[in-house]
Amino acid sequence: MSEGHPISSQHAPPRTPPAVYARRALRQMILIAALIAFLFPIYYMVSSSFKTRLELFQEPPTVFPAKISVDGYIDLFANRQFGRALFNSLFIVAVSVTISIAVGTLAAYSLARFRLPWKLNSLLAFWILSTRMLPPIVTIVPVYQIISSLHLLNTYTGLIIVYVAFSLPFAVWMMRSFIVEIPPEMEEAALVDGASRLQAMWQVTLPLARPGLVATAIFIVIDSYNEFLFAVILSSTPDVMPMSVATASLVGRITTQWEAMNSGGTVAMIPIIILALLLQRHLVRGLTLGAVK
Repeated sequence: MSEGHPISSQHAPPRTPPAVYARRALRQMILIAALIAFLFPIYYMVSSSFKTRLELFQEPPTVFPAKISVDGYIDLFANRQFGRALFNSLFIVAVSVTISIAVGTLAAYSLARFRLPWKLNSLLAFWILSTRMLPPIVTIVPVYQIISSLHLLNTYTGLIIVYVAFSLPFAVWMMRSFIVEIPPEMEEAALVDGASRLQAMWQVTLPLARPGLVATAIFIVIDSYNEFLFAVILSSTPDVMPMSVATASLVGRITTQWEAMNSGGTVAMIPIIILALLLQRHLVRGLTLGAVK
């Protein structure tokens, strides 16, 4: 039998230095602290929505509600037409995102697949993106005059037109970057098999760009859902008023309805959280599409 070290010592795994454990523990502590810092305001708003008005101003403030109260939610939906505002926001955002994604994807496909003379593809893409560099407050007066001249104030159509106009450049730029990452040879194979250009885009490119579509749609949803500036200027009646304006109207000159505001913020979070949870897998794939390449 040959001499040597025991078999167990030859295959023993290397010991991890204590410094590695210390770095891992420090990293975990930093992540936990950051998570608490980001989530605690949200938790405090949700818990405050179930507190009474007296407990909201109690010193020192309470972290957990001493007595569960839903007066804020009852006040929102029974007296302030918050249900109508929630429907308005969901309807306006749904239509705006659908139009922006449909038109933006066609424009992005054209910029990504067709070669224009004098490098106009890159110039057009930059010009489209440059519209996002302009502060929206600069355009509020001409936008109001245009919508007013078209008799679209306090209408769904007026808000949808404005939302689409400001989200369309973002949709074009995002979808163009996703479509460029898809090999054009796959579409050429479909064209050889007899498919038209539109069929190749619909049956080959769009299924592969689905994560990008989802990621772009979520960003546009969040941007449109939280939009306040144009909503407060172009809507002044509860019939079309979105949720951002309805929540801001709870702040009065003399008093602020803090119970209703906390309840409104809690209700406003629910659609976005549900959407993010349902599309989380596609969102992560969309954000990392093309990263390996």
